Amino acid sequence: MILLMAAAAAVTPVSGNEKRFADCVALVERDPAKAIEAAGSWRVQGGGLLARQCLGLAYAAQQRWLPAMTAFEQAAQTAESERDGRAGNLWVQAGNAALAAGEAGKARAAFDAALASGQVKGAEAGEVHLDRARALVAIGDARAARADLDAAVKLVPADPLAWLLSATLARKTGDLARAQTDISEAAKRSPDDASVALEAGNIAILSGADGAARTAWAAAVKNAPNSPAGKAAAQALKQLPN
Repeated sequence: MILLMAAAAAVTPVSGNEKRFADCVALVERDPAKAIEAAGSWRVQGGGLLARQCLGLAYAAQQRWLPAMTAFEQAAQTAESERDGRAGNLWVQAGNAALAAGEAGKARAAFDAALASGQVKGAEAGEVHLDRARALVAIGDARAARADLDAAVKLVPADPLAWLLSATLARKTGDLARAQTDISEAAKRSPDDASVALEAGNIAILSGADGAARTAWAAAVKNAPNSPAGKAAAQALKQLPN
């Protein structure tokens, strides 16, 4: 939801609708249910892409990801038909909602459209490559995911998630040397991240470094014992010989 709201902030509303859009977004933060009603009425009245975008944000605030995806898709399509420069960011919002809904194929299509628009550049493009890689892994296209992750670590090298996902994919595809290099980069940027420590342990155990695996998994448990990563690390530790 934070990413979706940030993307909304990056969109500059058209003249005349600026206040109504800002009011709608503020209502999303206070009362998403009322925001859905308000945005729906605005859409019927001809609110166009901004009404649809606010509707998507309101659905996302309720974690109703499928209707949120649809609203963002419709907003993006409207932007494209009107040759509006906001289509790229709207496709990003649609892709993030699709990922949250578990619709990896639709997420990939949305991220494809975002990048094809030419409106998402630099670090923003890097994050889109990262998200598209997540969708590609979910649909089983490891080769295309690798290309996206290679682009992501170049465009957003400060993002530890890019390095973490790159390391995870490398491990799953049997490239342990690349996995070790990339998880080290992730650890430099997020040394206390339990997910990074969990993956470091996973890579170490496959590399025959049981001691390093134990240390990494213990760190994951220490840093976030109740998180999914911490719990997975605790289970992994139980499998190690004493």
